[in-house]
Amino acid sequence: MTALTLAKPDDLERLLPLVAAFHAEEGIDDVDDATRRAGVAPLLDGSPHGAIYIIGPVRAPIGYVCISFGWSLAFGGMDGFLDEIYIRPGVRGRGIGSDVLRSLPKALAGAGMKALHLEVHRDNSKARALYQSLHFEARDHYSLMSRYL
Repeated sequence: MTALTLAKPDDLERLLPLVAAFHAEEGIDDVDDATRRAGVAPLLDGSPHGAIYIIGPVRAPIGYVCISFGWSLAFGGMDGFLDEIYIRPGVRGRGIGSDVLRSLPKALAGAGMKALHLEVHRDNSKARALYQSLHFEARDHYSLMSRYL
């Protein structure tokens, strides 16, 4: 099983380069280092709005996963959004992401979470197949919409 460790404030400088690498890979060009820091730091400080888990050894992480917390009347309580998951390219294809996405939902359910959501590009059939194999289901009558504030 892949090690998952709840990230703490001391992990900030190890996480920021991984987050920047994910954003670069995904073409998220409108986020600068200050914005990344502002997004990551509160979660490491214990914000009730989410958590970041380090994947692999804390001193030399191979990735991270960020979960944002919410509340859903329809799901009957706390839900979460898998905001980002990143595995370093050199260690991909070894089942690490699958392992994380099998173990993390079990831990979150044990803490009272009722549902975990994620967003995937419609054209990314490889990722969609992986998520479906891990019991994530498309909600055909719903579409995620965003409004920037």
